[in-house]
Amino acid sequence: MSPYELNDVSRYSVPRWAVVPSLSGTCSGGWADLGFGRCRTGPLPPRDHPVTPQLAPPLAQRAAALIAALGLGQAKDVIAVQPLTGGVASDIARVDLPGRSYCVKFALSKLRVAADWYAPIHRSRAEYAWLSVADAVVPGSVPRLFGYADDLQGFAMEYIAPATARLWKADLLAGQADPALAARLGLVLGRIHAHAATPGFDAARFRNGADFHALRVEPYLLFTARAHPGVAARLTALAAGLDRAAVTLVHGDVSPKNILIRAAGPVLLDAECASMGDPAFDLAFCLNHLALKSIHLPPARADMLVTAASLWHGYAPAIMWEPASAVEARVAALVPALMLARVDGKSPVEYLTPAAQAEVRAIALHLLARPVATIADLLAALDQGAG
Repeated sequence: MSPYELNDVSRYSVPRWAVVPSLSGTCSGGWADLGFGRCRTGPLPPRDHPVTPQLAPPLAQRAAALIAALGLGQAKDVIAVQPLTGGVASDIARVDLPGRSYCVKFALSKLRVAADWYAPIHRSRAEYAWLSVADAVVPGSVPRLFGYADDLQGFAMEYIAPATARLWKADLLAGQADPALAARLGLVLGRIHAHAATPGFDAARFRNGADFHALRVEPYLLFTARAHPGVAARLTALAAGLDRAAVTLVHGDVSPKNILIRAAGPVLLDAECASMGDPAFDLAFCLNHLALKSIHLPPARADMLVTAASLWHGYAPAIMWEPASAVEARVAALVPALMLARVDGKSPVEYLTPAAQAEVRAIALHLLARPVATIADLLAALDQGAG
């Protein structure tokens, strides 16, 4: 079977009625095919009146099958399946059963971006394994887990209601920087990296460098290199370094959109890119988002850069596997490459204006041509800006 194909779920008893009222507001009084955003007029079909098989939403089928496979309930007990938006790489949904809800997740073979971007769906297994490691090392740093189904290539986890947590990306886009939160996040990442860098760590579950290459190295660095011949050699060299690295377990998508804020601290989500790799990537990936928001929101620039510094200072004390200066130098080298990728790569950020994109591009190209080796120098260059 191709790694891009879903296994058959037809042997499960799946309710054909599993649709929910539209969450988008585009189908007032109607209902929507889950995961596709196509609206059909008319009331929500009653539970005892199934729709025809061709209208049955694939996501709802998989979600109900997963609930049954993991022993969390029977497919017929599912009340509703509500798709959750915000990601480009997975189908994610809230599944409601009597008195309880779960979040289920299935990786997509083709990501929802303008460019053609494919990745094997078996990566969800590594994601679940990363979440399991993180929960063991820093309890509470990820949602509670309820099981992975190999045949469905999906898993169930705690549904975190919006009333109980905030999305860090939303706070940052509102100009609300939080150095203390960033330091706590740095500490969490540092502890996970340190744990996985020790002798005896079971790395076999994460020997999936090809997945990391498909999801991170090619779309961010190599694709961008083709768009910028002047720095192509630099980007290609950074890509080769990431492909070779197997220092510790990396998350691969430490973005504010994947970090919830609870009273107890940050909660990390979406570890689809999990692999043995270079720990500098996780730090650089998150610092890049803080750099982009410092440019997007000039009045908050100083606070964003202080928050970026706090992330590094929260993380650095955990580095025991090599000199901290070596990790720092790689982080400082990767940030401008990722900045450029988020304007000219396969997955540009959605919030930058054309003027801000131009400033990001100018700063990134400058730093790629004249690399710095410390976080302090990197942040100073960002503070100075393109001028």
